[in-house]
Amino acid sequence: MIKPLRQCRWFAVAGLCALLLAGNADAQITNRAARTAPAWLRDGVVYEVFPRAFSAEGNLNGVTARLDQLKNLGVNVLWLMPIHPVGLEQRKGSYGSPYAARDYYAINPDYGTKDDLKRLVFEAHQRGLKVILDVVLLHTSWDSVLMSHPEFYKHDAGGKIIPPVPEWNDVAGLNFDQPELRQYLITMLEYWIKEFDLDGFRCDTASMVPTPFWEEARAALVQLKPDLILLAESDKPELLTNAFDIDYAWPLLNTVRNVLSGAAPASQIERTWDADLKRYPRGALRLTMSDNHDQPRAVACFGAAGALAASALMFTLDGVPLLYNGMEVGDASESGDPALFEKVPIFWEPKGRPPLRQIYRDLIKLRKQNPAFRTGSVQWIHNRDPGALLTYVRTDGKDDFFVAINFSNRPIASRVDLDKSAEFAPVKISGLENSETSSIADLHLKGFGWRIYHRSSTLAAAQ
Repeated sequence: MIKPLRQCRWFAVAGLCALLLAGNADAQITNRAARTAPAWLRDGVVYEVFPRAFSAEGNLNGVTARLDQLKNLGVNVLWLMPIHPVGLEQRKGSYGSPYAARDYYAINPDYGTKDDLKRLVFEAHQRGLKVILDVVLLHTSWDSVLMSHPEFYKHDAGGKIIPPVPEWNDVAGLNFDQPELRQYLITMLEYWIKEFDLDGFRCDTASMVPTPFWEEARAALVQLKPDLILLAESDKPELLTNAFDIDYAWPLLNTVRNVLSGAAPASQIERTWDADLKRYPRGALRLTMSDNHDQPRAVACFGAAGALAASALMFTLDGVPLLYNGMEVGDASESGDPALFEKVPIFWEPKGRPPLRQIYRDLIKLRKQNPAFRTGSVQWIHNRDPGALLTYVRTDGKDDFFVAINFSNRPIASRVDLDKSAEFAPVKISGLENSETSSIADLHLKGFGWRIYHRSSTLAAAQ
């Protein structure tokens, strides 16, 4: 038995060793390069679709019917939330969670047929759009077809199948120590690529599934489609070295929401961004977002102007921006738990909104036309109101863009410390009302207002 004093010393030494090992592991990750994602993802914009809510029909054909609108908006990657049949046993709400799958090889009959999915993917490809499917491999519904293999599941000490997390009582946790389960899941993923020509997967709760499984799955899938992508619902840096192309910028999302709610200064965004860069392998690609199916709608929390301020940030930083299910019209319908378990259709023509579709279309166009927003450097610029105002420059050696975002609901008049600021001219964003005479040196922004300015780097260097 370890005596108390020695026990304290032992724990102290053990704790120090654990920290050193974690630090070494982190250093090994940050010193490595992230895997290189296909250009169609690196230069893209993702649109997340909840088929149940996306149309009045609530099915796959309802998504296909709006492909032209999505193409016109400028997005190029459609993420379909899970389309498998939803379990009945212990289901939540009237319709159940789409993340409680009963059969990985089937399509929810409420959503349509396999031919409907093939048509959706074909029509999307005809328009230059990629389609990725949401898959949930950590758990299944309690009435899953896999229950005929109880050894595939996690059990408590008494031999009872358990959820992966105690609070997730509508799902049963899978046991990745079982080689037969791992092979079953990889074969299932291969089926969806071969049968429906999908372009990849969004992988739910990816950080809770063993990394070696994802690496094994990746190696198998690229044999079928070399340029497919895997999106991890995770901010676990090691996943981006071999297995995944992109993951969630969770810290940025959380910080921006804190700033908009007044719980943190705007300058915290800079600190969060820089801290994340230090955790990740070089060139790591992150999904940037202000909305998704797990969050209350930003427009409902912060109003249309506040939601747009968040989007202005996401579309002018590195990464891949996400639009979720009606953001482009300012839909404020409930999302997340418990609305996720009901049918809450998008209201496509809400009143009292700015012309959001035009604004998003111009932001996407600006981003696609200018590599500075996708692969350039970020230079944070000092201003006189760091509690509310965030200012930075994106540059790629050819073009410089200055971005100013007021994250408060009050008007701001502030000075910005930027050399040769007079060389920058405002970028016109359709539907965005701002003073055309506001200069960088004497910046005026309305509550939640934002501006983008541009100059040619080559002209600036020549002077």
